[in-house]
Amino acid sequence: MRERALVFIIAFGLVPALSLVSAWAQRGETYAITNARIVPITSPVIERGTILIRAGKIAAVGRNVSIPAGARVINAQGMWVYPGFIDSGTTIGLTEIGQVAATVDVNEIGDFNPQLKAIVAVNPSSELIPVTRVNGITTVLTTPRGGILSGQAALINLDGWTWEEMLVKAPVGIYFNFPTIVSGRFFDVETFQQRERSFEEARRQRQERLQRVRRLLDDARAYAQAKRAAEAGVPEGNAANLRDRQPLLVNPVLEALVPVVEGTLPLIVAANDARDIKAAVEFAEEQKVKIILSGGLEAPKVAPLLKEKNIPVLLGPVLSLPRHEDDPYDSPFTVAKQLYEAGVKFAFLTNDASNARNLPYHAAMAVAFGLPREEALRALTISPAEIFGVADQLGSIEVGKVANLVVWDGDPLEVRSHVRHLFINGRPVPLETKHTQLYERYRNRP
Repeated sequence: MRERALVFIIAFGLVPALSLVSAWAQRGETYAITNARIVPITSPVIERGTILIRAGKIAAVGRNVSIPAGARVINAQGMWVYPGFIDSGTTIGLTEIGQVAATVDVNEIGDFNPQLKAIVAVNPSSELIPVTRVNGITTVLTTPRGGILSGQAALINLDGWTWEEMLVKAPVGIYFNFPTIVSGRFFDVETFQQRERSFEEARRQRQERLQRVRRLLDDARAYAQAKRAAEAGVPEGNAANLRDRQPLLVNPVLEALVPVVEGTLPLIVAANDARDIKAAVEFAEEQKVKIILSGGLEAPKVAPLLKEKNIPVLLGPVLSLPRHEDDPYDSPFTVAKQLYEAGVKFAFLTNDASNARNLPYHAAMAVAFGLPREEALRALTISPAEIFGVADQLGSIEVGKVANLVVWDGDPLEVRSHVRHLFINGRPVPLETKHTQLYERYRNRP
């Protein structure tokens, strides 16, 4: 069916026929990256090694890999090969130009939208996708952001004609903007006036919001119980009860929360202040739900608690200002080192879309302020893959894993290094972006 559609498109001249024929020719092609310095992440570096790519997967990796006849060979002498980096928190595909409302699809009306799926709103044609992947990021977690329970986060590869082709895993978790305590003087957008909010008032407002979440989770438990009872059916001989029984009405909100209350899907809790992080952990314990912390810029203050409860942190953005005026200037830069020393698993995020391409430099700044380089690379690759439950597919260069590979001409944490070859799902991806097009246009102007 797909081939017929492609023939139709070629026949009517909707796209260049040669590019589609080329795409057909590349199906099932075998590639060999040779003479490279391979950094598998989970095993020692391989000098002058070869990676064989077949059917989208890594078929072989090592120093003595035989290259089959007909394979397309890339001589990567003097270059480095890394697994594709993973940004653990973005809005890529959901937003294009922040100030143009028609291009922003990160939130919906209402505080509770756990049923909303970010994956179906992803725009595969976003100009931000090639700009991001050309700096070595092949996979991102894209998340809705509005309200309290924003919706379902999705892990996607940055290549594909449709969101189905881009999908790695969805849902990964439900994004939870944990209510914070904001007191002091602020501008009220409803009344357009300055007003004062006491700490007690702010704390009471947070408790009210959390109570609404508690009630919703309790409703989800009751809904799950009713659903199990309905699926179990009526015992034989109770036909009268079957006639009188009302069908269970599907509630999309509660349906989405059933995996959360059953412990199979985590809440991705956005919180940065130590007070909020501690309250979020207590809330998770009380409700018996799993959580992943997102943000976590003050996580070191409660690191023993996170370690004890085995709660991972999606950390960032590292390239940000201190949260409080009396914090040290380098407080965001040293968080990763402190979490590493405390034994807390973490991965880096940018919390951005247009600047997600800078992900390697968030890690680089953490290295400059004490984080071991090997741990920074793990936090860009295998650690997020483990946190999101896809370590059997992504995060390292191992036989059988998806061939998301990046060939660099230098250290990827150095701003002067460039990507020379890029593979996503075992397919070579062009390195052309809107930036390169504009560069060439104006470089060659009369």
